[in-house]
Amino acid sequence: MKISELIKDKNFEKVYIVDDAINIKNGYIGDLLSEIMRNAPGESVWLTHQTHPNIIAVASIVEINTIIIPEGFEFESETIKKAKENNINLLKSRCNIFKAAGIIYTKLIEE
Repeated sequence: MKISELIKDKNFEKVYIVDDAINIKNGYIGDLLSEIMRNAPGESVWLTHQTHPNIIAVASIVEINTIIIPEGFEFESETIKKAKENNINLLKSRCNIFKAAGIIYTKLIEE
């Protein structure tokens, strides 16, 4: 699934997009940075409640290409700046994390 497909969905809003043609092959949900570094697959979307700049460093290490925050949370301005420096897409959703994950999962298996 391409990022552009998520951006078209009314449940997601772009914050910063490096390239909307980037492909998402998997996803992971978690708020513990060590868990993400240990378990999250590359080329995936990461759903988290964390909004601080350290999430960009973790995403870069694991080669996660997109981070999504749920429930109307906002990314810190420094996080957006770091995402631009590290080519990480940022999206947000008004949905809770469970519903956002379900929407993404459904789109992935429909391919």
